[in-house]
Amino acid sequence: MQPSEALSASAQVAVTLAGFAGVVVAFRNRSVHEWSKIDKFRLQILLTNSAAPFGLSIFAMVLLSTSLGAPTIWRLCSLFTFIMLVATGSSYGTALRRFSPKEFKASGARRAILYTGSVVAIGVTLLQLYNVIRLQTFWPFFAAIGTPLVLGMLQFILLVSAHEDAKS
Repeated sequence: MQPSEALSASAQVAVTLAGFAGVVVAFRNRSVHEWSKIDKFRLQILLTNSAAPFGLSIFAMVLLSTSLGAPTIWRLCSLFTFIMLVATGSSYGTALRRFSPKEFKASGARRAILYTGSVVAIGVTLLQLYNVIRLQTFWPFFAAIGTPLVLGMLQFILLVSAHEDAKS
């Protein structure tokens, strides 16, 4: 599969994932303003993990339409992705620290999922640096697009299966 085809497909999946967020909001029996803080945070993750891959895919497609060489394109994409992932991860960490252990446990959230997702995200973030410095290929950048899509789908599943009795 050519990078342009993969980027087009990932942009479509990202838009679909964002649409799932709308489905979740529409079919829950309470308005978003009445959701628990954890569920609001999950919705934020779902939306961010669909918007970021969409933006990255479009950014890469724009660069592919220029006369830049492939190594330069993937270096620029990975550099931009690294910066974006560090900023996003930092904001997620700040938001997570606002939850007490009691709130976290009462919401049905699982620390194993949180830590596993965090380790994977850190690995993908570091892979972007390695791609900028050494590899200069498409696949590490595409891994940074696919990872948030998978983690966003996980948030969708958690939102759909969230306990309605979780109060904030």
